[in-house]
Amino acid sequence: LSSCKAARVRLSLHERDDHFFTSAKLRSRRVWKIQSKLFAYARKVQLKILVRFPAVRGKGPNSASLLIEVFIDILEDPVIKNVIVLQTVLQEVRSRSAPVYKRIRDVIGNPEKHFYSFTNEHHRETYIEQEQGESSNDRNDRAIRVAVKWYSEHLKKIQKEENEDIQVIFLTNDRNNKEKEYIKSLIDNPDLVDRLACVSDEGKEIESGKIIFPEHVPLSKLQQGIKSGIYLQGTYRASRDNYLEATVWVHGDAEENKEIIIQGLKHLNRAVHEDIVAVELLAKDEWVAPSSVVLQDDGQNEDDIEMEEKKENILKISVNKNMLRPTGKVVGIIKRNWRPFCGMLSKSQIKEARRHLFTPADRRIPRIRIETRQADKLEGQRIIVAIDGWPRNSRYPNGHFVKNLGSAGDKETETEVLLLEHDVPHQPFSQNVLSFLPKMPWSITEKDMKYREDLRHLYVCSVDPPGCTDIDDALHCREIGNGNLEVGVHIADVSHFIRPGNALDEESAKRGTTVYLCEKRIDMVPELLSSNLCSLRSNVDRLAFSCIWEMNQKAEILNTRFTKSIINSKASLTYAEAQMRIDSATMNDDITVSLRGLNKLAKILKKKRIDNGALTLSSPEVRFHMDSETHDPIDLQTKELKETNSMVEEFMLLANVSVAQKIYDEFPEFALLRKHPAPPPSNYDILVKAAKSKNLEIKTDSAKALAESLDKAESPDFPYLNTLLRILTTRCMMQAVYFCSGMDSDFHHYGLASPIYTHFTSPIRRYADIIVHRLLAVAIGADSTYPELTDKHKLADLSKNLNYRHKMAQYAQRASVAFHTQLFFKTKGVVNEDAYILFVRRNAVVVLIPKYGLEGTVFFEEKDKPTPKLDYNSEVPSLTVEGTTLCVFDKVKVNITLDASNIQHQKIRMELVEPKVRHMICVF
Repeated sequence: LSSCKAARVRLSLHERDDHFFTSAKLRSRRVWKIQSKLFAYARKVQLKILVRFPAVRGKGPNSASLLIEVFIDILEDPVIKNVIVLQTVLQEVRSRSAPVYKRIRDVIGNPEKHFYSFTNEHHRETYIEQEQGESSNDRNDRAIRVAVKWYSEHLKKIQKEENEDIQVIFLTNDRNNKEKEYIKSLIDNPDLVDRLACVSDEGKEIESGKIIFPEHVPLSKLQQGIKSGIYLQGTYRASRDNYLEATVWVHGDAEENKEIIIQGLKHLNRAVHEDIVAVELLAKDEWVAPSSVVLQDDGQNEDDIEMEEKKENILKISVNKNMLRPTGKVVGIIKRNWRPFCGMLSKSQIKEARRHLFTPADRRIPRIRIETRQADKLEGQRIIVAIDGWPRNSRYPNGHFVKNLGSAGDKETETEVLLLEHDVPHQPFSQNVLSFLPKMPWSITEKDMKYREDLRHLYVCSVDPPGCTDIDDALHCREIGNGNLEVGVHIADVSHFIRPGNALDEESAKRGTTVYLCEKRIDMVPELLSSNLCSLRSNVDRLAFSCIWEMNQKAEILNTRFTKSIINSKASLTYAEAQMRIDSATMNDDITVSLRGLNKLAKILKKKRIDNGALTLSSPEVRFHMDSETHDPIDLQTKELKETNSMVEEFMLLANVSVAQKIYDEFPEFALLRKHPAPPPSNYDILVKAAKSKNLEIKTDSAKALAESLDKAESPDFPYLNTLLRILTTRCMMQAVYFCSGMDSDFHHYGLASPIYTHFTSPIRRYADIIVHRLLAVAIGADSTYPELTDKHKLADLSKNLNYRHKMAQYAQRASVAFHTQLFFKTKGVVNEDAYILFVRRNAVVVLIPKYGLEGTVFFEEKDKPTPKLDYNSEVPSLTVEGTTLCVFDKVKVNITLDASNIQHQKIRMELVEPKVRHMICVF
C-alpha cells in the first residue's frame, strides 16, 4: 500500500463523518479489509503498531478531550506514530479548544505520523445511545470504552490471519492509568518525559507550602457577578517595566473608566498577560496611581514572600489625588491565553536538581517552574515551554518543556524566537495553498481584459525603498487638453489572483500582513505573486486597480474614477533616484516631467491636510547595512526622508480616502474602514509637562490645536527639541484599527484629520486591502460579490484578526531591530554619543540616541550596592540623583557598549558620562 493509497483510505474515513450508520454494516467489511492491510503494512515498516484511544474518566464537561488537550506536545513528537483517535474525542476537543483541535487535525493530516481518525459514532458496532439519566460525559466515556473493546476483538482476527502480535494500548487520564505512566516506559526516548504536562489531581492542588494567592471565584459565580455589576470583565495586560503592576482593559463601551490598575502580587492573582479576567474594583481610598518605578523580577526570591511585600511597599507612595486611577484586584480567570513561550532555562544551583526555573523572553510573562532531566543539555539554549497550571502556594506557574530551538545568540535561532513570540505565521506555504497559484508561464488573456482599461500607453513609474521587490503601487501625472492634470494611482490587482474562500485566500487572511525583519521578509502571499506576477515591475505588463483623478493646478479634485486596468511601468525608481530626477536641470523626459507634476501637487495636498489638523509626528527609524557574506550589520544609521517619500505618501493617502468614501457610499453596512481614535486627555499629561518644563505650551483640545502648538514649539538654542516633542507625541497616540462600518459609528481618523479612511494601496502585503479591492470591484461592476463580503459580523471578526496581526508584526519588526542593534555593537567596543532624556521614572531615566534611534533605561540602583539618594518630581518632571538633577529633554553624553553577561537578555549599556552620576546601570 503506497502512502497515496493510505491517504485515500484516510479520506474515505473522514468523509464518513457526514454519513449515518444505517449502511455502516455494508461498508464496514470493505473498509476494515482495506484497513487491516494497512495495519499489516504499517507493522512491516514500523515493526510494531500502537493503537491508542485518548480517554478520560471524570466529572467535568467534555473530559474525554483532556488527554489530547493537555498532552498535545507529546502527540506531536516525531517518535509518536500509528495512533487512532476516536471521533468522539475529536468532537470534544473541538468544543473545548479550537487551537488544540487544529493541532491534532494537522497531526492527523501528516502522512508521516500515521495518525487516523475512526468515526466510531457512525459505525454500527461502536455506536451507543445515551441512557436515561446518563450525562453526556459519562455517555462519551462509555462510547470510548465500547470502541476500545470492539477494536481489541477486531484486531484479534487480524492477528490470526496475519500471524501478527499487535498491541493495543488504551491511554486515559484516570488514576489507574496514570500510575502505569506509559510515556515513562518508553526508555529509548527519555526526552518525552520532560514534555509531560504537570497536572495535579483536582482538589489536591495545595499540598504543602504557604498559601500566597487568594482562591479564584468559580466561573459560574463570575458570570453572575459580571451580569450584576459586582465584577468587571477585561483583558489583562502585564507591564513591561514593573512585574508587580498590570492594567485590565474593560470590555464594552458602557464603562466610564476603561482601564483598571492592578498592583501587588496578591491582586495580580496568577493572571498571565492577555488572559481574560474578572476584576473587582477596590474602594476609592485604595486607588493608586500608575507606578513610575521600574521593577524587574530577578527570580532570586521566589520563596521569599516578605521580600516581595517590601518591593510592593515601594509602589505605595503619596501622590496627587488627580493622578489616582480606578484600581482593582483579579478575582478569577474567565479565559486563559496560555501559549508556548520561548526563553531560556535558569538552571537550579542545587546539584542534580530536576526542578528549574524557565525565564521567558517576554518580560511580561512570569517565570515558569519545570522539571527536566536534561538541564545541562538545555543550558544556553533557546527552548519552548508551556504552562500547565498555577497552584495557590507557588510563586510561579508550573509547566513543561516542549522543544529546543537552538543556541542562544545564533541569528537563525533568535529570528525563530521573535517570530514565535509574536505569533507570526512563518511556515512555508503548503502544497494545498500553492495549488491555487496560476500556472507558469502566465500571461494576460482576452478574458482578463474584459472589464479592464488598457493604460499601457501612460508614463507610469514606481518609487520605493532600495531593494524593494514587492512593488504595490505606481503613479502617473500628465496634462490634459483643458489645462487640468490627470493623476493616477495604480495598485497591484492581487484580488485577481486570490479568489474568495480557497486555501490561498484563507492562508492570506490568517497571516494578515507581510512582516519585514532586518534581513528577511515573511510574505503574506507566495513569492510568485509578491515578487513576480503582482509586483508592478518596470517594462512588463501587469494587472492593476487604478484610482484616477482630474485635478486643477491647485490640487482640487474635479472628478474621480476607478477602473480595473492593465499597465506597463516605465521605471522602477528608488526615492533617491526619483529625487535626483526632480532636482536635475538637464532631465526633461516624460517620467521626470510626471514626477515633477506629482511632487508639486503633493506639496499642496500636504499643506491642505496640515491646515485641516493632520498631525506630522516623528519616530526614530534605523536602517542597517549588511555584510554581503556574513549578513551581519556593519553600519547603522537613521533613515533619511526625502521629498519623494512625502510625494508618494500624499497620493497613497488620497487614494485611500477616495476609495473609503466610494465603498462606504455603495456598502454603508459592509465597508472595511480604518480609524484612529482620539487619545484620552490623560495620555497627554507627560507631553504637556515636558513642554512646560521648557516654557512651551502644548494644547491638546483637538488634533488641529495639537498640530498648531507643535509647529510653534521651537527653541532657537535647541533645534532638536521640536523633534523630541513629536516623538513624545507619537507615544501618546492610540493604535489605529480596522473595523466594519456597520458595527461602529465613529469613523474619524485622528492623526490624518480625515472623516473616513481605509487601506487600498498595499494588497501584496495587507489582507485588508484585498477585501477593500473586492468591495470596490463590486461597486464598479468589475466583479461579483459573495456572502462573506456582505456579512458585517464576519467582517468584524476579520478586522479583529487583522488588528492583532498588524500589532504583532510591528512588535516583531522592533524586536528584529533590537537584535541587530546588539549584533552591531558587539564588535564596536565603547562608542561615545550624544543622547536626550525622553522619560523620567522614580528610579531611572529613559534616554534616546538620535544617531542610532536607540532607547535605553538608566537605572540608579545597583544590586548589592548602596542606593543613592533619589528625589523624583513628577510635575517638572525630573529626577535628582545625589544632588545632580536630570530633566526631560536634557542633553547628555553616554558611552555605549554591549553587555553579553546575561545571554537571555543581552543589554546595550549606556554609561552616563556627562553629567557624571554614581551608582547607575543602563540597559536597552
